[in-house]
Amino acid sequence: MVMKIEVVEIEKPAGVEAIIGQGNFSIFTVDDLAKVLLTTVPGIKFGIAMNEAKPQLTRFTGNDKELEELAAKNALKIGAGHVFVILMRNAFPINVLSTIKSHPAVAMIYGASENPLQLIVAETELGRAVLGIVDGKAATKIETEEQKKERRELVKKIGYAVD
Repeated sequence: MVMKIEVVEIEKPAGVEAIIGQGNFSIFTVDDLAKVLLTTVPGIKFGIAMNEAKPQLTRFTGNDKELEELAAKNALKIGAGHVFVILMRNAFPINVLSTIKSHPAVAMIYGASENPLQLIVAETELGRAVLGIVDGKAATKIETEEQKKERRELVKKIGYAVD
C-alpha cells in the first residue's frame, strides 16, 4: 500500500475567515450549512463548498460569488470526500462554530481562522484524507504585560469583553 502526503494551501483574500471541516450527506449538508450561516449572523457574506464521495462532485453555494468560487476551488484542491470549506466575511468563526458543530451531518472541524492555512492531506489508492491543519505561523515567545494589555483592549474594542 502506498500513501502520498501533500500540503494544500487554502487560497483566500486577506481578512476572509475560513472554516474547514468534515461531514457527510453532501447533497443535503452544503445547502443546510448555508441556511445555518444565514440565520446565525445577519449580514454575513460567505461561500461554502463540500466534496461528495459519490458521484465525486464538489457541491457549492453561498451569497457572495467570489467566496463561493474560492470555496469550491479550495475544496476541489483538497479533494477529500465529505470535506467542506466555508469562506466568510462580516462574521468571525466564534459567531458560527457552535451552530455548525451541532449540525447532525458535521463530524468534525479541522480549523477555523483568518490566518493563512495549510492542510496536510494524505492520498491512498482509495482517496484523500485531511490529516491536520497548519493555522498560521508558530509562536516564538511569550507575551509581555504590554502585549497582554493590547490584546485585552482589542478584544474589548471588537465587542468580546464584558466590563
